[in-house]
Amino acid sequence: MKYKHIIWDWNGTLFDDIDLCVDLIGNVLERRHLPRLTNEQYKNIFDFPVQNYYEAAGLDFSDESFAVVGQEWMDGYELRKREGKLSVGARETLEIIKRHGIGQSILSAYSQHTLVEIVADCGLADYFENIIGLDNIWAVSKIDLGKKLMADLGYEKGETVLIGDTTHDNEVAREIGADSILIASGHQSEERLKACGVPVYPSLLAFSKTL
Repeated sequence: MKYKHIIWDWNGTLFDDIDLCVDLIGNVLERRHLPRLTNEQYKNIFDFPVQNYYEAAGLDFSDESFAVVGQEWMDGYELRKREGKLSVGARETLEIIKRHGIGQSILSAYSQHTLVEIVADCGLADYFENIIGLDNIWAVSKIDLGKKLMADLGYEKGETVLIGDTTHDNEVAREIGADSILIASGHQSEERLKACGVPVYPSLLAFSKTL
């Protein structure tokens, strides 16, 4: 690889929690007498900030606040987070990159304290120079944190790439001055990712074969 540092997204990229997230939003919708989402429907509407995707799923925040619904979803996630698993090929990909001497960090919209905990639980903490999440549960954006990380890393343009699974990851990469690679086995459909005009791989395993 031509890069000196890789910035990884966590949820949906290195950590496969798609089925869990679809089930959790389905529970939220069902309690409000709204239809559950299929995985395909979910991948076609999931977005950042997450309030937008909640509204696309049919939730009406004129009756109750996003804060209440968001907390309900997050409480469910925290109780069941260990139902998620490493994405196929995640550990192998990280190991290959490590052997190449390329630095690695995580930049996530997940809350910081839980992110550090679950990365450690997965036995991956030693692969990363930085593990950076948000200081709240609302998953609004990680652009500001990304800009600080890039400043701390100090690499030139073209020396850093952000690997994620959403169009927001591509947006973050553009805003912080990093290149972008997207993985289509996560929270958004391959069709949506390809519209970004950057390299898209069907899975981490497929990406690892290019290293």
